[in-house]
Amino acid sequence: MIEIERKFLVNSTAFKRQAFAEKRIAQGYLNSDPERTVRIRIANDKGFLTIKGKGNESGMSRFEWEKEIPVEEARALLALSEKGAIDKTRFEIKAGNHVFEVDEFHGENEGLIMAEIELLSEAESFEKPEWLGQEVTNDERFYNAYLSKNPFKYWLDPKK
Repeated sequence: MIEIERKFLVNSTAFKRQAFAEKRIAQGYLNSDPERTVRIRIANDKGFLTIKGKGNESGMSRFEWEKEIPVEEARALLALSEKGAIDKTRFEIKAGNHVFEVDEFHGENEGLIMAEIELLSEAESFEKPEWLGQEVTNDERFYNAYLSKNPFKYWLDPKK
């Protein structure tokens, strides 16, 4: 139940031509405390309840527990979520022996595109596609729970 994941900004939309799967995701947080986030997600027609713990010092590893739940229950729980739902399209791209999940954000996080890769160990090597940009694994501003409260579109214009 430990997730090992690295996050990167994406520097072009070239990844879309390489995608083998795509889904629209709506998610909200019942608890966005960094010590233990509780997330509700609807991905296409499936619902999920996820609990994540605080990341380790490197930001790569943390506890994650996820269960699929009926989509009707996910919709009801999403309606109870904290303010600031996340809306994004996820693309899955194979690169070497791994799959990158690339999220293109919509709404208040429009303009942000991030890639994630799950690994078996923090030291595991992986192929880096040409569209992969700066690593942001240990930058909590790029966690979805943070983005739900501090949308990307306001980062450069604090007056909004």
